[in-house]
Amino acid sequence: MSIPLAARTAGLRSSAIRDLLAVTQRPEVISLAGGLPAPDAFPLDHLRAAVDEVLRTAPLTALQYSTTEGDPDLRTWIAEQATAARGRPVDPSQVLVTHGSQQALDLVAKAVVDRGTPVGIDEPGYVGAIQALSVFEPDLCPLVVDGDGLVVEFLAERLAAGLRPRLVYTVVNFQNPTGATLSLERRRQLAELAETYGFLVVEDDPYGALRFAGDHLPSIASWSDHVVSFGTVSKLVVPGFRVGWLIAPLWLRDLLVRLKQAADLHTSSFGQAVLAAVLRAPGFLDHHLRLLVEVYGTRAAALARALDEHLASRLTFELPDGGMFLWGRLEGGVSARRLFDAAAARNVAFVPGDAFYVAEADASTLRLSYATATPERLGEAARRLADALDDVV
Repeated sequence: MSIPLAARTAGLRSSAIRDLLAVTQRPEVISLAGGLPAPDAFPLDHLRAAVDEVLRTAPLTALQYSTTEGDPDLRTWIAEQATAARGRPVDPSQVLVTHGSQQALDLVAKAVVDRGTPVGIDEPGYVGAIQALSVFEPDLCPLVVDGDGLVVEFLAERLAAGLRPRLVYTVVNFQNPTGATLSLERRRQLAELAETYGFLVVEDDPYGALRFAGDHLPSIASWSDHVVSFGTVSKLVVPGFRVGWLIAPLWLRDLLVRLKQAADLHTSSFGQAVLAAVLRAPGFLDHHLRLLVEVYGTRAAALARALDEHLASRLTFELPDGGMFLWGRLEGGVSARRLFDAAAARNVAFVPGDAFYVAEADASTLRLSYATATPERLGEAARRLADALDDVV
């Protein structure tokens, strides 16, 4: 006898990117699909030293249950970074450490989203956010993204016409999937709209430190308290610890703490202690960020050159200023899904762009990640993509 399932699970779809793993894990495949950090840039020596330090100096604390809010040293470090990004003080009490920024979004959605609640989201947008929000059965309202990030003018028009979202979610720097960065003027405008219309902005920023061109831009929270900011160590150090955070106004933070208590009590004490030791090690962060920026910047440029060489006018794209992704569009209306099948046969993988849409998708778009492959392998991947495109046109 089967047990009835919750009605809210009926429309829940699997992550299109996770579904590609069977293809990308074959050793002969060059994967441009997953948004995985470069494993050759993992700071293994620093992590080993931090593990030894934690087990030597504070083993009982690090291995015991802890507070829901998170490790005090780690929260203080996060608050210091946020203070610099906002240009105004952020108190550690505003910080809640989470199991990655994905849990942060789940907690915020639990706090403010009811069934049918209008929620604005990037279009095209992050698959994980679409998946996390969909559990709560909102009215997902796609908001156009262009080369300067979320088109705030489009949102303003929707608001003037009567849209009343309770939450607007956007990836502000090197957006997943397009690589776009929300411009300075649009950040100010979005903050003003949030204040005027009384909605919450969720600014997700997993990639902001990975900038290899241009200037760092201030947080949307520099201009408004109607903002919850997400961050993660997954792209900054390593993803395996599953440590992220949110920074919320105090009126909301207490509720989020209670929701996290109900979910998992707290994030790994040991993982937080190790990461706090790594991030606070003298000179570590500056040196490590320089390495990451060099690795990703070199690989982004290598993929762009290879695409220009092998695909020329058949694939259009813009080189991002940072992050891990390049967004392309196939000319002539070629379906990225058809190309994916042909590319898999030639042992190269990417993510078809239709996975990133809530509404009607642009079937000719695709996301390419340059993060994990060497420049030489990226060149070979572009050649294989060109051969695959020949197979379908």
